[in-house]
Amino acid sequence: MDQNLVVQYFYKGGWIMFPILLTSIVALAVIVERILWWTMESRKRDADKLNQVYAALEKNDLKVASGIARTSEDPILRVIWHGLNHHFASLEGAMQVAAGIEIERAGRFLVVMDTIVTLAPLLGLLGTVTGLMKAFFKLGNSELSEGAITGGIAEALIATACGLTIAVVCLIALNYFSAKVAKFTFQMQTACTNTEILINSAKTRTALDNETSFAVTA
Repeated sequence: MDQNLVVQYFYKGGWIMFPILLTSIVALAVIVERILWWTMESRKRDADKLNQVYAALEKNDLKVASGIARTSEDPILRVIWHGLNHHFASLEGAMQVAAGIEIERAGRFLVVMDTIVTLAPLLGLLGTVTGLMKAFFKLGNSELSEGAITGGIAEALIATACGLTIAVVCLIALNYFSAKVAKFTFQMQTACTNTEILINSAKTRTALDNETSFAVTA
């Protein structure tokens, strides 16, 4: 009975309900995909290995740090490994490229949700206009009936309600995923900065130790 009621309301919403339905399907697919992606990505995070990499970098042992990072699925460790693998050319540049790829993956489909947030209420507004136009056209009909007028108004209200509902849900999801991308970006930037600081500090200490050893020997 409930399903029949939903179908009845759907058809009462007029032809605009079909693009609204398509919009809702796309929105649901994107939200589910992003939830699954973030769930799987969170399971790949490995704080212990990250600390091991930092410890190796602090000792200026880039080979050990690279070996630890290379075997991890953690996106932050992948970025660090990419930088260590190209540290002779440009450590910072290599990490920026790798981090950009990871951040792009994290923000995938957010543009789609942003578009739906704007598109869904506009489709609902279009349904409102067409529904009211239908109601007003009936006013000039010689066979005027209360059902004809209320049918047009119902079409307008149903389309508006559906469009706004989709927009509200997508807006909440968009803000949630955008916050996760921002946090992920901050963590990535922090890890890259820590990597550069540790490597530079280790190189400075090594240079000072060599100078001290040379002075003592001399």
